Amino acid sequence: MDWLDALILGLVQGLAEYLPISSSGHLEIFREILGIDIPKDDILQFDIMVHAATVCSTIVVLWPMFAGLCKSFFTFRRDNDFYYVCKILLSCIPIGIVGVCFKSYVESFFGDGLGVVGICLMITALLLTFAHYSDRIGGRMISASRGRDITWLDAFVIGCAQAVAVLPGLSRSGTTIATGIMIGDRRDKVASFSFLMVIIPILGEALLDTKEMLSDPAGSQGISWVVLLVGFATSFVVGCAACRWMLQLVKKGKLIWFAIYCVVMGVICLLWQ
Repeated sequence: MDWLDALILGLVQGLAEYLPISSSGHLEIFREILGIDIPKDDILQFDIMVHAATVCSTIVVLWPMFAGLCKSFFTFRRDNDFYYVCKILLSCIPIGIVGVCFKSYVESFFGDGLGVVGICLMITALLLTFAHYSDRIGGRMISASRGRDITWLDAFVIGCAQAVAVLPGLSRSGTTIATGIMIGDRRDKVASFSFLMVIIPILGEALLDTKEMLSDPAGSQGISWVVLLVGFATSFVVGCAACRWMLQLVKKGKLIWFAIYCVVMGVICLLWQ
């Protein structure tokens, strides 16, 4: 895997992390297209780095909101922002359980062909379609501000959706946003919640992986720091643009087009497999 491969995969991750088309699934697809054949440990190492880059993009794009949340939480203000962060922490419990108890099982699906990716893309399309039609009254799209703010139960349910979406091809943003819309949350709130709730698990995993790399720099890793940095930088820059774009798309209720795309790509993956 060279720097050009990292550049392409970084571009894919930056776009697909925010668009509801599955970044992990598209990384698998493009590795297959580019003929990248590396050990699963190296695949996961690269994927964690580019996912961390898009998390940093989220922080940059949502900085005014993110800074306010941090200020309230760490000063124990007990205001709406404080409880919002508590809801984010609640939403992280399901994926934390998956990471601790089923990490090896989940990792077995990565770098193992496009069959699983194709099936999961179909499921993503189904969820986006359900969300599209549940967000309408009499055939007309309801206002982005209609619905309720995210409750404690909603946060946990969306967190369960995030935990399921660890499979390649099952879009994390698509699954969590669609779940929020289907249970009645406001479109203009659920997208930002979806992007913020991934910060803790992804950065936590990235820090652990970086610690392992620093403690064993001459270990079994087959990816150079240059390749990792190219992938990180590309994902970050592209992710900043894609994050802003996706926030507007969710408000406008344009998810059905991504459902169609996921069906097409799912069929292609199954035929390729």
